Amino acid sequence: MKIGICMFATDYAIRIDDLAREVETRGFESLFVPEHTHIPTSRRSPWPGGANLPREYWHTLDPFVALTAAAAATTTLRVGTGICLLPEHDPIVTAKEIASLDLLSNGRVDVGIGAGWNAEEMENHGTEFATRFRVMSERAKVMKTLWAEEEPEFHGEFTHFDPVWSYPKPVQKPNPPILIGGESIHTLRRVVDYGDGWLPRARGGFDPHEGVARLRVVADAAERDMATLTINVFGAPSDAAVLDLYREAGIDRAILSVPSAGADVVLPLLDSHAKNLP
Repeated sequence: MKIGICMFATDYAIRIDDLAREVETRGFESLFVPEHTHIPTSRRSPWPGGANLPREYWHTLDPFVALTAAAAATTTLRVGTGICLLPEHDPIVTAKEIASLDLLSNGRVDVGIGAGWNAEEMENHGTEFATRFRVMSERAKVMKTLWAEEEPEFHGEFTHFDPVWSYPKPVQKPNPPILIGGESIHTLRRVVDYGDGWLPRARGGFDPHEGVARLRVVADAAERDMATLTINVFGAPSDAAVLDLYREAGIDRAILSVPSAGADVVLPLLDSHAKNLP
């Protein structure tokens, strides 16, 4: 099982390029960053994590700029979004950003995607809350089409374009892995439909054996080979016994968290997390 690290890259935390070097030096496989383009001050939408929204949510760096810096500072470390809020992104522009990052990193990108929880945030981008999952799924399919075809065109519910030229193409073929966040049966169906992996959260008590079994049922029903899918647990605990259960269940990647803080806080935690490396 691979072990990665995730952190909210912010304007007050350890620099993302410095973090990436430290993560790679210790032998971790990957580095993931979340995103929010902004947070409306109305705070109308409740945060699913509790009453008080942590300040890193409105201090995040742009994920693709941050991951480009991380990739440039390393040689083997995989870099990924955990997650990219796809309903807040133009799919043509985002496909180019990801393909460019994949090219510049020599094929080291994973694309975690999700629909988001903040209604007013996505409404500021022109996406209605009720349509967010349909928008997310269609935009992921738009990006895959742009990456795979020489003269792609797309005519969907939200995106329409006649044949275009769109370059660069990603190094990874047919596309950088798309990992879909969430835990519901609807998420699993999306994973099997157009994803390359599942990105469930550990928060709330993720049962690895149950999770693998749930995905297998959906994959079998759709005649999708489980060998073509990965399971990547986001925010996994830094607990050797739990991680052993993950390995036993067949989890592909555990992503451990560090806080959005300075090097004096983050580096000792990386050292502690590194004790879980094989």
